[in-house]
Amino acid sequence: MRLSVLSLIAIAALASSGAAQVTEQEYAQRRATLAARLPDGVFVVRGAESPVQDYLSFYQSAGMLYLSGYREADAALVLNKRGSESSWTLFVQAKNPAQEVWSGRRYGPDSAGKATGLPARPIREFAPTVDSLLRLSPRLAFHADLAEGGDTLNHDDRFIDELRRKHSGLQVTDANEIVTEMRSRKSAAELDLIQRAAAITMEAHAEAARALEPGMNEFEVQALLEYTFRRYGADRPAYASIVGSGPNSTVLHYNRDDRYMKAGDLLLIDAAASFGGYAADVTRTFPVSGSFTPAQREVYQVVRDAQAAAERAAKPGVPWRDVSRAASTVIAEGLTRLGLIESPTATYACSNNNSGRCTQASLYYMHGLGHGIGLAVHDPDQKDRTAIGVGSAYSIEPGIYVRGELLDIIPKAGNEALIAKIAPAVRKYADVGVRIEDNYVVTEDGVKWVSCVAREASEVEALMREPVRGPQVRDGERAAWYGATVVDPRAAKPGSTPAPKACNPKM
Repeated sequence: MRLSVLSLIAIAALASSGAAQVTEQEYAQRRATLAARLPDGVFVVRGAESPVQDYLSFYQSAGMLYLSGYREADAALVLNKRGSESSWTLFVQAKNPAQEVWSGRRYGPDSAGKATGLPARPIREFAPTVDSLLRLSPRLAFHADLAEGGDTLNHDDRFIDELRRKHSGLQVTDANEIVTEMRSRKSAAELDLIQRAAAITMEAHAEAARALEPGMNEFEVQALLEYTFRRYGADRPAYASIVGSGPNSTVLHYNRDDRYMKAGDLLLIDAAASFGGYAADVTRTFPVSGSFTPAQREVYQVVRDAQAAAERAAKPGVPWRDVSRAASTVIAEGLTRLGLIESPTATYACSNNNSGRCTQASLYYMHGLGHGIGLAVHDPDQKDRTAIGVGSAYSIEPGIYVRGELLDIIPKAGNEALIAKIAPAVRKYADVGVRIEDNYVVTEDGVKWVSCVAREASEVEALMREPVRGPQVRDGERAAWYGATVVDPRAAKPGSTPAPKACNPKM
């Protein structure tokens, strides 16, 4: 099942879980806000296209979800603005029983209009309508979902090129900046959905910790995590799950997840659920044997201290650079104590010709402190523009990664003395990769930590000593629901999705 059936399941799952929902009125207000900030002309946002290979799972584009909540493939949303007059139209796939037997039932324009409150027309009329409007006024504003490298995710660049060829003198305005600014402040419903994604994620990390033991393969842990996500009502993993043990714990975006784990390894799990379209992003680092070695604990504590320093600094009105500096300072000081760098401010020759200098700390901590979370796992947030504010939702994720081959990676020219000095420490801490990542939302009451699975070293070890529990059994209604005619038992059972938990405010 895909498309409209999945849309109905998602809606029912949200209702049964008690989660706040983004209402039709909120979507309408978003569109009105956007229209007021756009120039006269035509605005277009295209939804994600149907997967073309082997009926892979379909996920709607963030822009289409944000402005309409519509979850079917091959849709488009068009605004025609003329002065004070603005009209929105949703274009969707027409009903087609012969195709639906393969890919699932579709809303069609009539049902799509009722579900979204928007005038809806068949998608075959989208291109002719846009062409007609642009002939009257060749001014186009456009929103495209972008990959982190800047490329469009949905062939939107090709779509714009075709319009330019057909309409000479076409003026194209990039509306991404406006939509990004709007998305950077989350509503109460959005914050609730993020917290529920985090609650499901916490359950999965705890189950993985209890089950972990030497001899397991990384993919067994990945499977347990992702089963738990889905079992508790998540849409899907919010991103490719990172389950990296031993040397793989030092690879930032490792996702092969196919190594057998050994006693004495660390296992770094960066995996989270998406619920109602909203992502969590949580990382924990576990000792495969159940207890940290002294060396592992030393690195782990530096990372945890860095995260705590960032948490103390992260207050409404505080620029993110100040939060990042708090964590980086602790990491640099910790790396110095461990003998992995010469001093907190030390640099090294980071090019083979000795022409550039980089901080020695960046040999072990080379990524940013955190990012916004929301419809995308790396979502816009106010902190990226000004400072943390009410409606912010973000991660804090310091890390230290001691690659076993580091001494061979550092350019030899100009670094001979450094390599000789740090070599014993690099060998001592080789293949120790630690990241601790948590999620936070900001309300009128302040910053709230929402991903409170064990993270102090002693708490992690205590969690791993607990017996494997498995997912919670449904209550006495289970048999009745499973015997009933329902699209999806998850959607029909109230309370099957974990509610947000009250985390210890001590951060």
